[in-house]
Amino acid sequence: MTKERRGKADPARSLAILWRTREPTSRGTGPGLSVERIVRAAVEIADAEGIDALTMRRVSEALGAGTMSVYTYVPGKSELLDVMVDTVYGDMPRPADVPGGWRGRLDRIARDNLALYRAHPWLLRAETSRPVLGPHMLAKYDYELSAVAGVGLDDVEMDAVLTLVLGHVKSIARAGYDGAELERETGMTDGQWWQTHGPWLEKFMNSGSYPTAARVGSAAGAAHGAAYGPEYAFEFGLRRVLDGIAVVVAERTGGPGPVGSGPAAAG
Repeated sequence: MTKERRGKADPARSLAILWRTREPTSRGTGPGLSVERIVRAAVEIADAEGIDALTMRRVSEALGAGTMSVYTYVPGKSELLDVMVDTVYGDMPRPADVPGGWRGRLDRIARDNLALYRAHPWLLRAETSRPVLGPHMLAKYDYELSAVAGVGLDDVEMDAVLTLVLGHVKSIARAGYDGAELERETGMTDGQWWQTHGPWLEKFMNSGSYPTAARVGSAAGAAHGAAYGPEYAFEFGLRRVLDGIAVVVAERTGGPGPVGSGPAAAG
């Protein structure tokens, strides 16, 4: 999907639709068509059926309109995906008062982004490293940067902090997506996989050749009931990411770092 979009997407066309500077060349024959209606229908299809099921024809059928009428408003699937991404960004909550200072604000941002990926798994394939700068994307970026505004970081560090937090979120969301795809393809949940493979893993590991792996793997498998615990990984990783950011903030402001982050804890 990413390669296909890089080859076919026209950023100028996407920007024109995102900022509503492009008017349809004709009104077409669809009943009450608009960019908003088309995009919302596309999001519903991708949510329910996955991104591979999303085509311009499928969207037009859902709207009861001719395919060419839909093309009048959105010129192609690549541009449609750009607007879909920006649209769901606009649906995210942006509470003004979040307790806990910058750490509480970043924690809330991480959880809201994870919820977004879980509500719209197709985002993991639709997003690119060169996002089209739509109004909702920019509003999201501005809001999330405000979480660490005025805490002593420079502008580049503020951007890097946000990249770090969202990178952790995306890695957890992708692991969950991959697990769901495996379950769909194999008909076996992670728990069922572990029940089948766990005894074999224990048998091989207890041979004495892999003592550390045997101990840790058995403990993790027993704790998660599977080979991997996404919720634990998210919570553990987010705490460690925020702890690391706290060290940088403390260095910039001369304040205390997180508990257990001093020299005595380094070893």
